[in-house]
Amino acid sequence: MLRLSLTGDWTLAHAASLLGRLGGLATAGLTGGHLRDGGAREARLDTTSLNRLDTAGALLLVRLYRQLEDQGFSIDWPTPRHEHRSLFDYARGCGEAVTVWPATDSGVAGAVQHLGWLTMFFLREARRFTGFIGEVTETAVMMAFRPRQMRFTSMVHHMEETGLKALPIVGLLSFLIGMVMAYQGASQLQKFGAEIFVVDLIGISVLRELGVLLTAILIAGRSGSAFTAQIGTMKVNEEIAAMRTLGLDPVVVLVLPRMFALMLTLPVLTFFADIMGLVGGALMAWNALGISPDLFFHRLHDAVVLRTFLVGIVKAPVFAALIALVGCYEGLRVKRDAESVGRLTTRSVVQSIFLVIVFDALFSIMFNFLGV
Repeated sequence: MLRLSLTGDWTLAHAASLLGRLGGLATAGLTGGHLRDGGAREARLDTTSLNRLDTAGALLLVRLYRQLEDQGFSIDWPTPRHEHRSLFDYARGCGEAVTVWPATDSGVAGAVQHLGWLTMFFLREARRFTGFIGEVTETAVMMAFRPRQMRFTSMVHHMEETGLKALPIVGLLSFLIGMVMAYQGASQLQKFGAEIFVVDLIGISVLRELGVLLTAILIAGRSGSAFTAQIGTMKVNEEIAAMRTLGLDPVVVLVLPRMFALMLTLPVLTFFADIMGLVGGALMAWNALGISPDLFFHRLHDAVVLRTFLVGIVKAPVFAALIALVGCYEGLRVKRDAESVGRLTTRSVVQSIFLVIVFDALFSIMFNFLGV
């Protein structure tokens, strides 16, 4: 059995030295081969000599606890003081949002060590998010056999909020992007006497990539952040805890209506963005190059096939699911303070946009491999 005796003050004033000792403990024994390969599998925490413990010390204790769990130890903590156990439980609950970074050395070794910890942090976050996706998917499949439990009124409300009310800003942005694309393309193609190909440039880029990508990024900032803020505020007000007390599943009540609503509205918004982008490009081509609208759309009909339009539309439901899942996931992780709501709302927008761009790149690779 591995016995660990915690003594002295585990407070913020001693956090740096405690971090160093925990790192040394992991290097010297906790990760040793004799412990991993058939050695002791039980760990005993002795805190009878522990004097003072604050939040920083409790977070370090959580870190030690998780190190032991990751190494496969079953942990025995006999008769801890009540205030120590309460603070430990609180810190363990906050561990989702608070990360204690280890002390690193300066120079190349410190940079490599910090990069390793960042990699572990992102892998841990990816594992948790993947688990949330699995939970939502399982609940959605079960809802297919129990459609009466689906919150259709809530879904229609979110369709109005994420779709209908987003039409003006999506249309204006797409219209301006189409004009910019036509102007920039015209200024370059005029040098080669190939002004007519500005129609091909606008049609393919807007229908295949820019329409759906810009719409998804805009909705990630507008609706994804709203999902996180709404659910996070409910978490702060303990409405979700009350919901669970009443036997209601937050995934069914909060997540699925938002996800399905966004998956239905984003393709429509993308179609609207495509139309407005083409209209903006046609007006600028008419003004800058003298290409009449009739000639523009006649050339567009020859340059663009239905497959080009479908490539953009197919991406929309996937992007919508990613935005809704990230927004709801971060909202459910909010703790009982306003600062957590703001931090996780910002994080949800960044993560949504990042995932949208990553999946857009993956779609491009897949379509290129398939010859689409």
